Amino acid sequence: MSDDDVEELQDIYPGAGTFTFGDNAELCAALIALVRSGTKTATCGAMRDFADDPASMPKVGRCDIAANWDGSPALVIRTIRLEQVRFCDVTWEMARLEGENDTLAGWQADHRAYFARNGGFDPTMLLLFEVFELVEDFEDRGLVN
Repeated sequence: MSDDDVEELQDIYPGAGTFTFGDNAELCAALIALVRSGTKTATCGAMRDFADDPASMPKVGRCDIAANWDGSPALVIRTIRLEQVRFCDVTWEMARLEGENDTLAGWQADHRAYFARNGGFDPTMLLLFEVFELVEDFEDRGLVN
């Protein structure tokens, strides 16, 4: 992606933050593919992860750039809804929107392992649950490697 492309994205999506899905290249690619297919329309993160950088927290109506693991832009999403919820209170309806699992038990197992790898897990830990819509796919613009 060229400097001109970066400037264009900043003009089109002022205030957009950049983030990656997952905690490794394989998971990141799989989650981006789920968003592209329309299967994944939500995500969640531990509220503790926003303590040191509150500006990185999604905001309803704001667009953010989901990056590939190498940092290149993959997608732009717009936050539709945010909800703080304890891990133990996530419903199947919520988990289903993440598009990653066929059951609530599967979602719980995968996310328990993810949070354990990334700062620790507690069943009562507070999550920020985000529902989003896909705004732009950079693969369609020829910007994805």
